[in-house]
Amino acid sequence: MFRNQYDTDVTTWSPAGRLFQVEYAMEAVKQGSAAIGLRSKTHVILACVNKANSELSSHQKKIFKVDDHIGVAIAGLTADGRVLSRYMRSECINYGYSYESALPVGRLVVQLADKAQVCTQRSWKRPYGVGLLVGGLDESGAHLYYNCPSGNYFEYQAFAIGSRSQAAKTYLERRFENFTDSSRGSLLKDALFALRETLQGEKLTSTNCTVAVVGVGEAFHTLDKETIQGLINEFELAGEEAPAATTDAAVDTKPAVPEAGAPTDEGAAPMDI
Repeated sequence: MFRNQYDTDVTTWSPAGRLFQVEYAMEAVKQGSAAIGLRSKTHVILACVNKANSELSSHQKKIFKVDDHIGVAIAGLTADGRVLSRYMRSECINYGYSYESALPVGRLVVQLADKAQVCTQRSWKRPYGVGLLVGGLDESGAHLYYNCPSGNYFEYQAFAIGSRSQAAKTYLERRFENFTDSSRGSLLKDALFALRETLQGEKLTSTNCTVAVVGVGEAFHTLDKETIQGLINEFELAGEEAPAATTDAAVDTKPAVPEAGAPTDEGAAPMDI
């Protein structure tokens, strides 16, 4: 195992101004199974790829309901994702009890980012090794945010994280201008097409993906397998094909040139399913 004197704790800066443990946490997100999010004016779609350790085991749950108007999809260390989703549920419950209204999505994301950032300032802590796509609906409309292990957060029209997510990003970048005015059905179709791009030849079925929806007049919920399979069959029977992905779609898997002594990519982490 490669080690250097600057990665023993999260508060030690390297001479190049890097925090290696934060970068390691971000690498765990890159190695996680893919998760994508899309939003229109009225709806937010979250979707993820289901993977298992073996044929004998079930897959880890990657999409969590936070409140009736908020849900999250995760990539990375699933255990950290469960802890953060439980924290978000508590914040929503407390806010609802105090103010008798739904917690705005942006405010929850800021609180989540602050909680993650504290872990980059304490030598006895480690960063959360999980990236979260937070989708929700409040009085200001539909929102989709990405929370990074470093404590940064960004709002997106559409985004993808996890393993082979660059292929999905390439598809989303070609289509995102249409998402704002898209209907619920059209948004679901784009979500499934983008998710299929991350599978690299593997057939997309209801057993290897999970899709959740939240929108105007529609509380956050996960679609059942029959509904997902029906949508997949409908799009395939219609002969619709997603635009071909670029040949360099896997550019995100190319490791950055590490600083001298920094660990190199040794493959997917075993916790990352």
